[in-house]
Amino acid sequence: MTEIHAPIHPGEILLEEFLAPLKISQYRLAKTVGVPPRRINEIVHGTRGITPDTALRLGRALGTTARFWLNLQTRYDLDIATELHRDELVGIVSLVGA
Repeated sequence: MTEIHAPIHPGEILLEEFLAPLKISQYRLAKTVGVPPRRINEIVHGTRGITPDTALRLGRALGTTARFWLNLQTRYDLDIATELHRDELVGIVSLVGA
């Protein structure tokens, strides 16, 4: 049986895997990467996605890559879209290999 987990927003990863353990405040991160503190706060609270620009900045400041942050965002977006359109998607037949 497959367990269904709630999609994890990249902001949760940012908070739990970077900010909290490294004791970096949202304000400090925002100032370091040159964005308004509200942007980081909205990402952490899951109300804003990570754009390529923000991903580049986070990657530089946190020793990761922009691709890391964009992959987290893309996976989250796909998980949400899959849940939202689950019933619709079931009715779509494959046009290849049929």
